[in-house]
Amino acid sequence: ALEMHQAAIREAASADIFIGAAAVADFRPASVASQKIKRGNDSSAVIELVANPDIIAEVARINDRPKIIMGFAAETENTEVHARKKLMEKAIDCIFVNDVSDRTIGFDSDMNAGVFLSPDASHELKPMNKRVIASHLLNHLVAML
Repeated sequence: ALEMHQAAIREAASADIFIGAAAVADFRPASVASQKIKRGNDSSAVIELVANPDIIAEVARINDRPKIIMGFAAETENTEVHARKKLMEKAIDCIFVNDVSDRTIGFDSDMNAGVFLSPDASHELKPMNKRVIASHLLNHLVAML
């Protein structure tokens, strides 16, 4: 996550469009053990976690930010409400949200569906092949340039 953060910030300054399609974990271990952590008499362990940087929000804050920043949101309820909140909080230009509670699309499927949102528009994409979804999303981004 930290390496992705550094690379994204470095590359975003020279990009016209930044697509934050890769999600990393929200948290990481606070420390890295120098040796193997062995099991003792107690079969439980506690790992302290710290937050990873919010890469897309930080890209949106850099001085030479891309013209368009697009995010993704996998939600299970109130999908558009949560996606619009992310759109505003992260100060990004658009977001594609899909309902991952529907097990027939999204994860573990070649199909997806969702809604492409910008501050002033909403475009629903019905279930279709992920490559076709990607093509539609790219068309929306080009239209925004």
